[in-house]
Amino acid sequence: MALPNCSLKVNRELLDPSFESYRLSLDSIPTYNVELDAAVAEVKLKDSQYTLDHVRAFGMYNYLHIDPWYEDSVYFVDSKGRVLNLTVTLDTALGKPHEMFRFESDSGSCEGEQLCVSLSLTSATWAALSDGNGKLTLLRTSKRGESSHIKWEPMFSERLGEPFIIVHSLAHVCSHVHTIEVLLLRVQKDPSDTEGSGFSISLEWISVDNSAGQDEERKYGVRKRRMMKGKSVPHYAAVEPQGKGVVVASEKPFAFTDVDGLPLEEPPAEVMEVENSDPIYFWQQTEEDVTVNVRLPEGTTKDDIRFKLTVDCLRVGVGDHAPQLDGQLFAPVDPEASTWTIKDDKSLEVCLQKRSEGPLWSEVVLGDRRGEYLMSDEQKSQLQQRLSYLTSEDLNSNPEKDKPPCNDQELEDCDMFPEDSSTLMRFDGATLKPTHVVSLGSHQFLFSVHIDPSEMPAFSLRHDVDALLWQPRPNQEVVWEHISTFNALGYVQASKRDKKFATCAPNFSYAALCECLRRVFIYRQPSPVDTVLFNRKQGRQVGQVAKQQVANLDTNDPVLGFRATNERLFVLTANNLYVLKVNN
Repeated sequence: MALPNCSLKVNRELLDPSFESYRLSLDSIPTYNVELDAAVAEVKLKDSQYTLDHVRAFGMYNYLHIDPWYEDSVYFVDSKGRVLNLTVTLDTALGKPHEMFRFESDSGSCEGEQLCVSLSLTSATWAALSDGNGKLTLLRTSKRGESSHIKWEPMFSERLGEPFIIVHSLAHVCSHVHTIEVLLLRVQKDPSDTEGSGFSISLEWISVDNSAGQDEERKYGVRKRRMMKGKSVPHYAAVEPQGKGVVVASEKPFAFTDVDGLPLEEPPAEVMEVENSDPIYFWQQTEEDVTVNVRLPEGTTKDDIRFKLTVDCLRVGVGDHAPQLDGQLFAPVDPEASTWTIKDDKSLEVCLQKRSEGPLWSEVVLGDRRGEYLMSDEQKSQLQQRLSYLTSEDLNSNPEKDKPPCNDQELEDCDMFPEDSSTLMRFDGATLKPTHVVSLGSHQFLFSVHIDPSEMPAFSLRHDVDALLWQPRPNQEVVWEHISTFNALGYVQASKRDKKFATCAPNFSYAALCECLRRVFIYRQPSPVDTVLFNRKQGRQVGQVAKQQVANLDTNDPVLGFRATNERLFVLTANNLYVLKVNN
């Protein structure tokens, strides 16, 4: 089955090509400290949990949880098995965290090694909790903002096999049936993986509802279990509203393997198979234009052609069939100077006039790899000459040249990119088959964050030097919408070698990075300046300045949790919870 290729369409109005840099601000950040009665329930990795996937899933786990429904309210679990809440109303009068729920540890019946306790706030009145030993508990919390001191009531508790952490959960009501969707993540030993790490990754999508019983006596039970498997811990995984699908971003693709313990009729290899047929179009380019030849069915006339071209988008189709080319162009073109003609009744030749001469395109439509690039003999010769210094038999045949041989040891972390196989995929909840796939390529995944509690979590990707924030909207024509940009954050975060967490404010006013120990970096959006400033090099007046601030926490404990609201940053260590007042 061929995967439908899509692309992430950047909103250019949200980009700032004139952005220069962040200016270090020495303004102090008010920091408040809450000492904890008991240490956070941190679980350190065992010797048997040695892979990079274990580190990503459990070693880098964020022990602090923000409440998207009630601002400035955070939750964590301590070593006494208590789910604790701190809600801030006045920074100078911070109280002690309140106990919301307590569970008893039951490690004796665990099928695998103990994992960290994980919490997911499902809705404004429900939460999901894992004890790290394989037990899932669903809790009715009442309206947490109005009843912050009312203990949570367990409504469902069941052991679901090997230990897991909760990645995402949500609740919805349909035909008077209350359903809670939960995504569970496991890293499991895989004897069949003899060439890799010996482990595989599973995402289990569980639906729990109260359809059993009558009226007030309805009890919650597991209605459906769907299993996905892959070879890398996902950067992002979330269930769509109403449980209509799942979105997964990972370095290696996932596929559904079984439902309620029964294997799917189609093997995973067929589900994930990418079409390997002949190219549907061929293309060439010069410094001035790009020529695309699209195959046409026999008997196609000019009246059958469906052609639409704008400055940065192209759509080519025949009749009522799905478009053969559809998406954002690699670079802007001049629509008025571009043409199309039918050649020999077999192909459609499209000539795209580049708006900027010189730069060569790496693809016609972003993310579409169904075409074949034909390089002229002259271009092949020029390319060979440009790269000849990289293939010299001598380490440095001519040191006087301005292009020394390539040395990969000189590359820094910020020059590295994830594997080209990184993908963003949307699976349909009914068919369990992929409906959309985006090749992330060099778009490094940075972080995910809740912007609107009624929608799926947003995620940030690196685009060039910037960090772009994307909001999944599966029910709309644009499935992933570009909603905000943090200038140069993609480059800045790559230089932080000790970075552990990253996040941003729900109103996009700032982004923040946190190192493993002590230091917090805040990057604010550009804001107007009170005084007149001039750029010395360009001699122009500067109207806005983007500020960078650094906070140093008074602790030697490693950071275990990091969350942001519009006004505050919350930093959790083993024995303290720090509140940083970022905005007034």
